[in-house]
Amino acid sequence: MPAATEILAQLDAIDMIVGRSHECDWPIEQVTDIEILTKPNFTSSRSSRDIHEQVLSQTESDLFSLDLEKLAYLAPDLILTQSACHVCAVDVNTVNRAVDLIQQKKGFRSKVLAFSPQSIDDVFHDISVIATSIDRQDKAKQVISTLDQRYKNIKTKTQKAILRKKKMPRVALIEWLDPPMSAGNWVPKMIQMAGATDALKADAGKSHWIDWADVAAADPDIVILIPCGFELKRVLIEAKTQAVWPHLKDLRATRGGSLFAVDGHHLFNRPGPRLVD
Repeated sequence: MPAATEILAQLDAIDMIVGRSHECDWPIEQVTDIEILTKPNFTSSRSSRDIHEQVLSQTESDLFSLDLEKLAYLAPDLILTQSACHVCAVDVNTVNRAVDLIQQKKGFRSKVLAFSPQSIDDVFHDISVIATSIDRQDKAKQVISTLDQRYKNIKTKTQKAILRKKKMPRVALIEWLDPPMSAGNWVPKMIQMAGATDALKADAGKSHWIDWADVAAADPDIVILIPCGFELKRVLIEAKTQAVWPHLKDLRATRGGSLFAVDGHHLFNRPGPRLVD
């Protein structure tokens, strides 16, 4: 789980990690040599539509593989995983089945902690839970205090800007491109923190599928593309495809120079400390 790896880095606990997922890539210089234990069973380098159709064609348990042999050899005391989205990463059901199987054969039992954060406050709570599980509570208090202060500073600045301008821009954050998906979970709160409102009204609940007609009807002032798992270069390429660009080019935000692409893979999709970044 990439977010958990980033939390461990904040807790100065990278040296405790013996295995990681294929997506755990930050901080890159510290995790590169750690054993990779997972892989996707679909071609993640293809287009949004191709990935979507591959995911639909497979069962939940077949989306990712977990290397049981490596896991058994490493015999970790603690496994951090997630139960929020079976499409994004190996989920807790897969992990529990693996641990049960290894226990029967090898006799060891790892403690499994699964996280399902829906808000930035939940992320702070997860940091605390992970810290408690590895006896880094004091460090967690420092990390959470710093993040919370930065969080409050952002809100103070944006509230002043709102009072000056007397207007809050309406923003649409798109979490998948073909088919389009409106970003939910912690993202609407991030929009609010930035001094804006969510044009797609995803204020409550998880990310959900929409139509490009919904974006056009909402007529947002700003459109930001943050497709899950895509780094910036790939977002830019995907946005200009025939499946996506015709829906973007005529939006008022695009015509006015307010269409943006962001590395959602690192800065929006992962429920970790860098959401504050």
